[in-house]
Amino acid sequence: MSDKGDRLRQIRREILERTADYVRLMQADQPPFQGGTTPVHYAGRVFGEQEVVNLVDASLDFWLTAGPNANRLEGRLAKYLGVQHCLLVNSGSSANLLAFTALTSPQLGDRRILRGDEVITVAAGFPTTVAPIVQYGAVPVFVDVRGDTANIDVSLLEEAFSPRTKAVMLAHTLGNPFDVEQVLSFCERHDLWLIEDNCDALGATYRLKGDDGSSPRRTGTFGHLSTSSFYPPHHMTTGEGGAVFTSDPQLAAIVESLRDWGRDCYCASGRDNTCGKRFDQSFGDLPHGYDHKYVYAHFGYNLKMTDLQAAIGLAQVDRLPEFVEARRRHAAMLATRLKPFEDLVQLPVATPSSEPSWFGFLMSVRAEAPFTRRELVQHLEAARVQTRMLFAGNLIRHPCFDDMRDSGTGYRVVGGLRNTDVLMAQGLWVGVYPGLSAEKLDYMATTFESFLSSRRKSLLPVGE
Repeated sequence: MSDKGDRLRQIRREILERTADYVRLMQADQPPFQGGTTPVHYAGRVFGEQEVVNLVDASLDFWLTAGPNANRLEGRLAKYLGVQHCLLVNSGSSANLLAFTALTSPQLGDRRILRGDEVITVAAGFPTTVAPIVQYGAVPVFVDVRGDTANIDVSLLEEAFSPRTKAVMLAHTLGNPFDVEQVLSFCERHDLWLIEDNCDALGATYRLKGDDGSSPRRTGTFGHLSTSSFYPPHHMTTGEGGAVFTSDPQLAAIVESLRDWGRDCYCASGRDNTCGKRFDQSFGDLPHGYDHKYVYAHFGYNLKMTDLQAAIGLAQVDRLPEFVEARRRHAAMLATRLKPFEDLVQLPVATPSSEPSWFGFLMSVRAEAPFTRRELVQHLEAARVQTRMLFAGNLIRHPCFDDMRDSGTGYRVVGGLRNTDVLMAQGLWVGVYPGLSAEKLDYMATTFESFLSSRRKSLLPVGE
């Protein structure tokens, strides 16, 4: 038997060594960058040999569901963020669904969100920050954003509040933290839940006024619950995947139940009778001693991450510091190069007291500029520089809101959403992800400069 074990270990080592060789060879001697021919992507996966070695190593165990790698990654991510609990899921959208749905649990008593209760959010963002609110039957209250940070205008929070308000659910826009100080103060004043959609901001930090003597905290640690996405364009990737974070043990237990079919049992996969009372408890109208593994406390889902994905994440989480630093460095370079054109485009502004972990470089064409957003986008795309809009722009203008808009019910608007509409009509962003080489960044900046310089010249009187 020992001979077989030695042989298996030897074969495994050989497989993993050859896998590493394969990745090194695959990634070596890439064709040189050619401006105008080679695409400059807005985002993309960044990986090396360790990610693929981890994936192949995990596949040899054929543990297809969540398992030991998932447990390790949950611990590593919780430690990185600075919270007590991390629960891996199959996408960032599922993370948002679970974070919100957890707050509707009957186990929260009077604090649970009921249908018809209101949740303050914004319309300038990604749909799945808002979808769980609408799908449950709560009422989203859409507050306008600031034009400079693209985050919620906190001066409108009190106007948005009503006796039905139960929670605030906000994203840190494109890695730029919202005004955590004011949002937290508002939530504490009115005893509201706070969900941080941190899917675009992993690694960003914010310093509260009372924390002057300590290090700033990472975003995702301020809310009762927070979420992350590990889709390939994000700060780290597991392919599909995401996570819910909290330091509240009750909320962690509720999220775990909802993620794992809604069951009341907390036994890990493959384990039985952790509590020692599997056949000796009473629940609802079930017969006494009904198998606890099949008792359901919530109407739940199966939204777990696979162990193969988690194996990739274990290599990626090691690289998070370098990934975040690269994003900041790339954004700073673009800001420096485009600063001379601030009369034509609004450049991104970091929220005071924050250090963003930029997901993208957002700008907005000023109303007085002698060109449109469309013209700038067409110039960039023709030069093979990918662009993106600020996701939904103004979510309530999309077809999914037609029925709600026609009926005049289902949501409220605060602040007129003027800045939201400006970002929808005039905003765009380009990539700052770690996979961008110096040559690609320089080419992207030069492409902007050539367009903006030529359009500025058109403003000059003849002879100047």
